[in-house]
Amino acid sequence: MRHVLRAVVLALLLSAPAAAAGPVEFTFNAPVDRVWDKTMAVLKVLGWDIDRSDQSIGIIVTGSRRLDGDNFGVYEKALRHRLQLNLRRATDTRTTISIERSVFKRERILFVDKDEPLTDSRTDTEKSILDAIGKAL
Repeated sequence: MRHVLRAVVLALLLSAPAAAAGPVEFTFNAPVDRVWDKTMAVLKVLGWDIDRSDQSIGIIVTGSRRLDGDNFGVYEKALRHRLQLNLRRATDTRTTISIERSVFKRERILFVDKDEPLTDSRTDTEKSILDAIGKAL
């Protein structure tokens, strides 16, 4: 029954028309170095792995996380998402963070990943991360 429910939810997500959402953005009253440190800490506390980051250009890209589906190591069929955060200095005491979430369908067979990008207009994840950063500051 649980697999049937997952299949129905996945089919609804894939078939529903969704407008592409732009990045979610917020400006904090803190210098960019402090916001960078708090952002990295918040992402780690929330369980996001960091794939790459470069403080000199203000970019953080997380590893992908599974939203739904199954992963058996050599085989995976799942819906996943990843985040790209851009931090930029607005003024000496203000920093703007924009978060863009990419959603994709992954199918892995024998360690070969096939990713198919999807559109998703929901912004709950981005807003919750910005809220957590704001609380940490």
